[in-house]
Amino acid sequence: MEKVIRKRLYSTEKATLVAKNCYGSWGDPSGYEERLYQTEDGFFFLYGIGGCDSIYPTEKITPVSKVNAEAWLGK
Repeated sequence: MEKVIRKRLYSTEKATLVAKNCYGSWGDPSGYEERLYQTEDGFFFLYGIGGCDSIYPTEKITPVSKVNAEAWLGK
């Protein structure tokens, strides 16, 4: 997935996957997966996808700061 946010391109194909977390089980309508990516320029973003009753009923890319990325990683 690719998305331009504030004139910056975020691409799950071109960025490096840092980590991912799954919530719920496969096929669970409220389950979802979040993946943290880092771009070549050092920017971080979350990619989320999930079931129809989840917080990600459609694919979503959300830029995050380095501090928030570290918090998401539990550092």
